[in-house]
Amino acid sequence: MSGLRMTGRLRSLALVLAAGAFMVGGLSSTAAYASEAAPLSAEPQLGIQFNPDGEGQCEGRTGEQWATSPNWTEAIRLDTDNRPGGCQLAFGVTDPDGTLAGSSISYRLTQSTGSEGHQCGANSEANLVPMLPIPAFGNPVRVDADSQPGWCNLAFTVTGRIVLDVQLYADGDAGQCSDATPVTHSVFAGSPVTVKIDTDGRSGGCQFLLRLRHF
Repeated sequence: MSGLRMTGRLRSLALVLAAGAFMVGGLSSTAAYASEAAPLSAEPQLGIQFNPDGEGQCEGRTGEQWATSPNWTEAIRLDTDNRPGGCQLAFGVTDPDGTLAGSSISYRLTQSTGSEGHQCGANSEANLVPMLPIPAFGNPVRVDADSQPGWCNLAFTVTGRIVLDVQLYADGDAGQCSDATPVTHSVFAGSPVTVKIDTDGRSGGCQFLLRLRHF
C-alpha cells in the first residue's frame, strides 16, 4: 500500500513540474535551444609574415604572428638602409566560420616616381590576402628602401563589410615613414590607403601595425 501511495505522489509531482514547464517553457526552452544551436563564433584573425633576408634591418615581431579581430598586431619595425638585404612582408586572414565571406583585402608594393634601383622588390602586382579557415599568407613583397632616390608605396584595398586599420609611423627621423607619430588610417570599401616607406641612413625606422574589424 505504501508503495502505491509513493507512486501516486511521484505522479502528482510530475504533473506539477510539467504544468510549471508549460507555463514558463516558452522562454526557458527557447533560451536553452538558442544556446545550443548558436555557439559563440570564432573571430577572424589577421596575420603578418615578416622575415629578414639580410643584416638586422627587420626588427620587432619578426616571423609569423596572428591577431584576433579587433585587436592590433604587434609592431614590426622597418629600418632598411644600405646594408645587405631587405624585409620580406606578406599578409593573411584566418576565417574559420566564414564571417568575412564576400569581403577581400589586397596589398601592393610599388616604387615612387623617380626611384632608382630595386628598393621595392620584383613583386609590384596587386596581391590578394587569403581568407581561409586555416592559416595562409599571400605572395610576399620585399622592402629594401635605402639611400637611393625614391621610396616604396605600400597600398591596401578592401571590399565588403570589413575595415583594415593601418599605422606606419617614425621612431626617429620623421621623413622616413608615412607619419611622424601614430596615426590610424582606415581602409574600407571604396577608400584605399597608401603609406610611404623611405627608410635609409637617417636615424630610426618605421613602426608598422595593422588591425582588422568587421561589421
